[in-house]
Amino acid sequence: MSPESAPPRNGGVARRHLLFGGAAAGLGAVAAAGAQLAAGRAGSAAPDLVRTGLDEAGANGSQIVPFFGLHQAGIETPPPAHASFVALDLRAGVGRDRIRSLLRLLSDDAAALTQGQAALADTEAELAVLPARLTVTFGFGPRLVAAVAPHLVPGWLAPLPAFGIDALQERWNGGDLLLQLCADDPLTLAHAQRMLLKDSRSFATVRWIQSGFRRAYGSERAGTTARNLFGQVDGSANPVPGTAEFHRVVWGDAEIPAWLEGGTSVVVRRIAMNLDTWDELDRRGREESVGRTLTNGAPLTGSSERDEPDFEAVTALGFPVIPDYAHMRRARPDNPRQRILRRSYNYDAAPEPGGAVSNAGQVFVSYQADVTAQFLPIQERLDKLDLLNEWTTPIGSAVFAVPPGAREGGFVGEELFK
Repeated sequence: MSPESAPPRNGGVARRHLLFGGAAAGLGAVAAAGAQLAAGRAGSAAPDLVRTGLDEAGANGSQIVPFFGLHQAGIETPPPAHASFVALDLRAGVGRDRIRSLLRLLSDDAAALTQGQAALADTEAELAVLPARLTVTFGFGPRLVAAVAPHLVPGWLAPLPAFGIDALQERWNGGDLLLQLCADDPLTLAHAQRMLLKDSRSFATVRWIQSGFRRAYGSERAGTTARNLFGQVDGSANPVPGTAEFHRVVWGDAEIPAWLEGGTSVVVRRIAMNLDTWDELDRRGREESVGRTLTNGAPLTGSSERDEPDFEAVTALGFPVIPDYAHMRRARPDNPRQRILRRSYNYDAAPEPGGAVSNAGQVFVSYQADVTAQFLPIQERLDKLDLLNEWTTPIGSAVFAVPPGAREGGFVGEELFK
């Protein structure tokens, strides 16, 4: 029996019930009346919150990312230091109308929390004061889209094909609704996640939660390419936010359109990294497996990270400077339209007792207008020949359709109900 379900001692009334019973009842009412919440937050009884230390030099807690707009935040937004990816499964009997209520409720609270305001029925409102660039991004699985608007289900919204390198575990696969939460402060992130899960519990159950991290805020200059736990610079070939190329890759165009205007797709893959055997590889071997130097991420044929690789260059003995099996060569498409936006995070979980020293890897996240046209060709090449496969194993996989951003007074996913 869990502590929450244990009966009170000595036949008395549980202290937990006295403290939180009213709040729990209120949350049930809120969930049932989700459709009425979109009108605004004027009726909420959140206490006046005092912001402290926000004007001090270097303070980051007050930084806010707008929630409303044509596109959802958390995609083109520079990635914060911490992330949590939450996949939910709809409860039995939750159909179109209740999904609408759920999305209204989640959107309303996400809009508040990202601006440093308390969520509805927030019993720890003080934890919402510092948003620290919090973003909440919604993704829809095939079952959710089919339940609301079956005619809008894109052809690529399905589990990825089986790859030879995969060792997928069901506990990390699939999901009906994805909530991607990112922030520079882990306490802010934890609070936001708890508020949104409280919103969801009458409608859905948790399928999986994956947490990830990057360098802490302020550790390096803004715009610096992230490193993974192999020590590699990871994401050098990403399209630059704000450019026409970024728009084509992520939001689509006439040739490769997004499923909804202003929307996109996201692939989430949990990739275990065998750091214990990676330790046995010398530095040169590590660089050749990727095709880039460890020092600054430059191609083996260049001197800086952004240099164009020369795949025709050979050594004095006639071997390619960037080997055919190098991850960089395999991931780089000949077709310029086969590009993706990598927005991945590292994970480092506790190792199993008596097992390997590490239980670490990457929550690989990619955004693209069309999974079939952009992501799959890259993954198929990596599946056939990529030396990094010796040290990496995909153990989880999920695909979600990402709807456009919400308008003020509306909610994320509103287009599906029109």
